[in-house]
Amino acid sequence: MAGERLTVIIPVYNEEKTVGEIIRQVKAEAHQKQIIVVNDGSTDNTESVLRSLAGSGLDIISYSPNQGKGYAIRQAVLKATGDIVIIQDADLEYYPDEYGLLIDKIVQGKADVVYGTRFVGSHRVFYFYHFLGNFILNMMANLILNTTLSDLMTGAKAFRAPVIKSLKLRANRFGIEAEITAEIFRRKYRVYEVPVSY
Repeated sequence: MAGERLTVIIPVYNEEKTVGEIIRQVKAEAHQKQIIVVNDGSTDNTESVLRSLAGSGLDIISYSPNQGKGYAIRQAVLKATGDIVIIQDADLEYYPDEYGLLIDKIVQGKADVVYGTRFVGSHRVFYFYHFLGNFILNMMANLILNTTLSDLMTGAKAFRAPVIKSLKLRANRFGIEAEITAEIFRRKYRVYEVPVSY
């Protein structure tokens, strides 16, 4: 998969303070890419920030009112043209300069989907209740799906484009994370996890 082209999907809701910077970081990342920013009914100045960046190589989708992260992702997937699709949160918690780590197993032909995990390998220490909530969600998902995923709710995911386009997704809000995971394991896609910074 040499010379793979990425589609980076950035769902945005009221991110006026960070959306410009995350777009700058995504653009600075080395891979050839399509960048799709979905303004999911923001009520702050996000739309103005995006208008100021229009014509700079971005595909911008805007609508109102807010429909949720799941709806935003589903709208962007319809327009994705890259070989690999990455979902990137707009809040600066995940680092675009780690896309190489995220897509490596896909490029090698070893994975269909890669999850960036915040809990394995070197990672930033954060709140116990945040960890506990994730632990409980992961344990339930792993029991149901018969797997060993460590970070169900990660905001760093990469997919071979045909994989994410094949998923029958319906969730409009944050339930999209669990729905994606259930669909990819139900279809027996090859899933890897790699440590990412957070």
